[in-house]
Amino acid sequence: MEEKKRKLPEFKTEEEVREFWDTHSSADYVDEMEEVKEPLIVTQPRKRQVTVRLDDPMIDRIKKLANRKGMPWQTLMRSWVYERLEDEEKRAG
Repeated sequence: MEEKKRKLPEFKTEEEVREFWDTHSSADYVDEMEEVKEPLIVTQPRKRQVTVRLDDPMIDRIKKLANRKGMPWQTLMRSWVYERLEDEEKRAG
């Protein structure tokens, strides 16, 4: 039986790219890969520390949820802010 070749989907955001590769193997898409001649330089936007005041019970709940997801609680909160910002910007047009 001939194996069906898979095509990479079109991604609209970096988040879509990350979610896709978290659940798929690059081995399934080797035919669509191309050799990179020059090194890819990825720069992250500079992050600044901000203060958000939350009560201890809320922080405990966030930490428990983050622990179940296997991630630092600050990372989980940052992803929530990012997701909500994306949603609000879409609604605003």
